[in-house]
Amino acid sequence: MTNPRIFISAASKSSGKTTISIGLCAAFKGMGKNVSPFKKGPDYIDPVWLSHAAGKPCYNLDFYTSDSDEILNTLIRHSQGSDISIIEGNKGLYDGLDLDGSNSNAALAVLSRTPVILVIDSRGMTRGIAPLILGYQAFDADIQIAGVILNNVGGSRHEGKLQRVIEHYTDVPVVGAVHKNEQLHLPERHLGLKPGNEYGEVEDKIRNIGQIIASQVELERIQTIANSAAEIFTHSQKVLRHGRGKTIRIAIARDSAFNFYYQNDLDAFVECGAELVEFDTILDHKLPDNIDGLFIGGGFPETQMGKLAQNIQLKQEIHSKIEDNLPVYAECGGLMYLSRSIEWRGKKADMVGTIPTGSIVHDKPQGRGYVVMEKTAAFPWSQERSDNRNRKIIKAHEFHYSSLENPGKTSEHAFRVLRGTGIDGKYDGIVYKNMLACYTHQRNTCSNPWVRQFTDFVKSKSLRYA
Repeated sequence: MTNPRIFISAASKSSGKTTISIGLCAAFKGMGKNVSPFKKGPDYIDPVWLSHAAGKPCYNLDFYTSDSDEILNTLIRHSQGSDISIIEGNKGLYDGLDLDGSNSNAALAVLSRTPVILVIDSRGMTRGIAPLILGYQAFDADIQIAGVILNNVGGSRHEGKLQRVIEHYTDVPVVGAVHKNEQLHLPERHLGLKPGNEYGEVEDKIRNIGQIIASQVELERIQTIANSAAEIFTHSQKVLRHGRGKTIRIAIARDSAFNFYYQNDLDAFVECGAELVEFDTILDHKLPDNIDGLFIGGGFPETQMGKLAQNIQLKQEIHSKIEDNLPVYAECGGLMYLSRSIEWRGKKADMVGTIPTGSIVHDKPQGRGYVVMEKTAAFPWSQERSDNRNRKIIKAHEFHYSSLENPGKTSEHAFRVLRGTGIDGKYDGIVYKNMLACYTHQRNTCSNPWVRQFTDFVKSKSLRYA
């Protein structure tokens, strides 16, 4: 399939590629283009901004949790009919988990046959930018660096110097020069960028970024580069199929405290026959009516803990529903909410209390990066080919600043941690009645179809279908 697309990467982390990717999505959308955004790697926050900017859901592409065919199928499926697809990388172009670079941005650009636009933080640079570009070109002959966007340019004089150096020593065109501008600054917090759906003036912010990028980047030239992307295809049409079966209602917390959800996971719920009914843990005093299950994802509950604590009626109902065997799945921030309390910056607030210990938010990450887990006998959901050990292995990720006060009090565990931290460095996934709560963030993939497993579990427990 031929689809116009570009890969926005950088020479190093924190070069401004996210802001520029957001601006490009907004600028092209402002031109009336159909823009499809993608994000490499495990990330919840950047996709929220990219989705707002493009006006379409952003999908993640990750070597660790998906194989090559699944990645390509995701890209093909969700870029159909687009005028341009914009893939934002993570970290630097050649950075990655493995020494051979097999899961780097460069590897994804090669796999997807996508021309790369290299974002370079040009602060303090002049002639030194040439060997940097030449080195990035020479390091991997399969990489097509089709253009450079200079970021944090010091002014028109600085821009002119950089342009002349690059034109003299390289054959890479400069397709943009973005000058230092406080209006391009995105709000941040300890897990990275502040989620766009929590930022009250997000639309105005994105529109402004789009206008700045449009004025300093050659959009037509970038579209031409995107149009040059080669045809991509897969060896197999690896698409996760879900049987609908019974229609169920699953309440999902989506608000300023809980907003970490992968779009492909949400799509999978619908494909599995689930109606996702959103509720607000701060404003709503009761759960939606006639629900068969509950899903509370990650987020920043510590920033909203006072308001969460004040909503006593909702906390009591959730506690009661869990005691009455409602199927519940919670990740990270959701686990914190179901614990006895949250303690942060010298303050403490009562939470749901199903998990009989409190959570403490620290100044440094307690668990960070990719994880490998093995399902234990306590894993509550249905499994396919449970005798096959590979089916018991889950590859996922974690990023949490909190820990439980006394994890030894948390009863049975669904997962044994082979790599990562989880709850206590050895286990993750607290199981109580029909509740499963873990620090790990799962992704619904062919190797880990957790959404189908959870929805099948919900259907098997639903009193409405008994």
